[in-house]
Formats: sequence, structure tokens, C-alpha cells
Amino acid sequence: MSGYEVLAVRYGTRTATKSESYLNYHLYGEPDESFGMDYFFWLVRGGGRTILVDCGFGAEPGRRRGRTTLVDPVAALSALGVEPEAVDQLVVTHAHYDHIGNLHRFPNAEIVVARREYEFWTGPYAGRLQLAHSTEADELERLAATREQGRLRLVEDTLDLAPGIELVVVGGHTPGQMVAQVAVERPDEGQGAVVLAADALHFYEELERDRPFFVVADLVDMYRGFDLLREMTEDGGRLLVAGHDAQVRTRFTGRVTELPAELTDLVVRIAGEHPGKEKV
Repeated sequence: MSGYEVLAVRYGTRTATKSESYLNYHLYGEPDESFGMDYFFWLVRGGGRTILVDCGFGAEPGRRRGRTTLVDPVAALSALGVEPEAVDQLVVTHAHYDHIGNLHRFPNAEIVVARREYEFWTGPYAGRLQLAHSTEADELERLAATREQGRLRLVEDTLDLAPGIELVVVGGHTPGQMVAQVAVERPDEGQGAVVLAADALHFYEELERDRPFFVVADLVDMYRGFDLLREMTEDGGRLLVAGHDAQVRTRFTGRVTELPAELTDLVVRIAGEHPGKEKV
């Protein structure tokens, strides 16, 4: 496997504040400020595979929660030449509403999620308000249904999903939060990797200033996750992609130029090139 194409699709956005986004923000003694919070899912293609990492929030939950939808995730994929029936695997980094809201729209995909994550959100504490506020009950039911359909794959601690793609369970934000490491070819640098942190790292500032996000299942695991992400990306050939940071669009300047104009700035090429018609 020479390397995959990795795209980040910015499908939603909102204006957030630091005081509502960082755990116990008052401890830092800094004034509050607003900033843009983006919502992404990720497309990985290569080696005859089409893999999604998360699938975005549904239109109604997004509207109800005050999020702005920039593009329907399925429509964005269609513009990229990917129909929902053609997705081979859908990695659920965690089961919050903005990551599994369109799960039911990918009927043929194997659903890959951490065992700890699945068992928590189908267990007795999933409905407690301080945990459930970031989930939608019907979406969790759809996730559970994939097990009955025989297309659920549970990850223990790590999983080599495909040649060059590793999933790692880190916890912290949720009981079974996962990150994905994807092998890529980098121009003039040879083999490298993209680390899709998802919500193990909402914003780069969390890692740079050791500041946890306010939604947390296990604070120590969240800090351990920060340390692991630092270790995973200490090699200069590894690219770290935060889950909700607007800086993703400026840190990674590649785009997919053949898209319609209204989508050009919503799809960020993290690394790699379109694999072409590898899949027969």
C-alpha cells in the first residue's frame, strides 16, 4: 500500500465561546472570546477501499442544536464520486450526534466502533443527562441495530483496519473515543501518516495548552490521549488533524478543484491523491 487519499469534509459550523468549550475555563484567568467551531467528517480512499471516518450530524438534530449545515454529507460525497451504497466501512470514532447522525444512510458499510463505546451507549448509564446531552436516542438505536444486521465490528484496544490504517481506542471524551492513523505518501517526503484525532482533540489549542474540552467521560484518559497524540505526531512526517478546529482549513491548503464552486472550500485535501478507478 503506497498511501491513501485523506479528505476532510467541512459540512457544518457554528460560533462558540471559550468559556463554553473548555473545561473549567475560569481556572485559566483569561477573558472569554468567541471563535468558529467547524464540523467535519473524513473520507479515506485507496487500495480498492472507500472508508468514512464518522458521518456528521443529521439535519434535524443540527437545526435543533443551533448548528449551521453547510452541505448535506451524502451530497458532498456524491460530488466526490462516492455514493452511500459504495462505502465499504464507516469508522465511528464515538457515538455523539455529530458523528453518527447519518449512519443509516450507508446501508452496506461495515460499522466499526470501540467495544467500550458501544457497550456504554447501549448500557444502563447512556440515558443520564450529563452524558446523554451529546447523543440522540434514535441514533443510538440505529447503531445498536447494525449489530443485529451483522455489520458491526467492535474494536478492543487497537485494530489494523486495512493495510496502513490503524485504529486506537483512547477514551477520555467518551468511554471509547478512537483515533485513526492512515498511511499516506507526502510529496518530497516519502511515506508519512495522517492522524485523524476526531474528538480526542477538538481544537489544536487543547494540545498546545493542555486544555481539555468540556465534554469529558474520564479526565485522566483525556490527558493520556493528549500525550498519545503528541507521541504519534512527534515524527515530522505525521500530520495531526483536529476534529473541530477551523484552522484545519488553513493548516492544510490542498483542495479538490474539480468540485462545484460552492463545495471547493468545504473539502480539504489533507494528504494523498485520488486513487482513480482502483476498485472494480
